[in-house]
This record gives sequence, structure tokens and C-alpha cells, in this order.
Amino acid sequence: MENINFTPNDILQKEFRQKMRGYDPNDVDSFLDDIIKDYESFTKQNQSLADENERLRIRVDELNKQVAIGGGSGQSPLTRSSVSQPMSSATNMDILKRLSNLERRVFGSQLDNGNDSHRL
Repeated sequence: MENINFTPNDILQKEFRQKMRGYDPNDVDSFLDDIIKDYESFTKQNQSLADENERLRIRVDELNKQVAIGGGSGQSPLTRSSVSQPMSSATNMDILKRLSNLERRVFGSQLDNGNDSHRL
């Protein structure tokens, strides 16, 4: 980890010199305790993200290898899924009917108004 100067233990063990006029040592200690908690949380989160990043890099490498060798079955994953789940022709027909009805409603009313059809 770059640019990290202190560990949570460094912060905990830090001793400050006391002067006649200065900050309340209890206030400083309380604030440093809160900083230590945050620092520990950030350290754990950073390690967790680094672990996840490494896991994802390994997964990407595995998937790239599968693509390079043809996915093991000679077909890409996309081709396999489209073969195993063919599109229903009834669904396509329903979509075409809906589209046709929509066009009739939108453009049909404009065509019924007379010569305004040349604006389309």
C-alpha cells in the first residue's frame, strides 16, 4: 500500500508532549480512537476490494481462455444460449401486430386529416 504512513497501532501508541497550554489530552485521545476505528475499517475495505479485484481478474482470464478455445463446445456462450432458448414466433407475431396497431393510431389519424400526409 503506497502513501500510508501510519498503521492503526502507530496511531494508538503515539505519545504527545504536554505543555502548559495545549489541548485536553482526553479530547485528543478520544479523537485518535475514532481515527483508529476509521483507519481499520478503510484497511479492511481496501483488502476486501483487492481480494475481489484479484478474483475478478482470475475469472476474466478464465473466460478469455474459454473464448480463445471456442468455449469448449465449439460455440460461443451467446450461440449456445440462443440455440437452447429459441425465440417464439408467436411472440414475434404479437410484437408485429402491436407495432402495426400503433402505427395505424399515430399515422392513421394524420392521414385522415387530408393533405398533411406529405409532412411525414
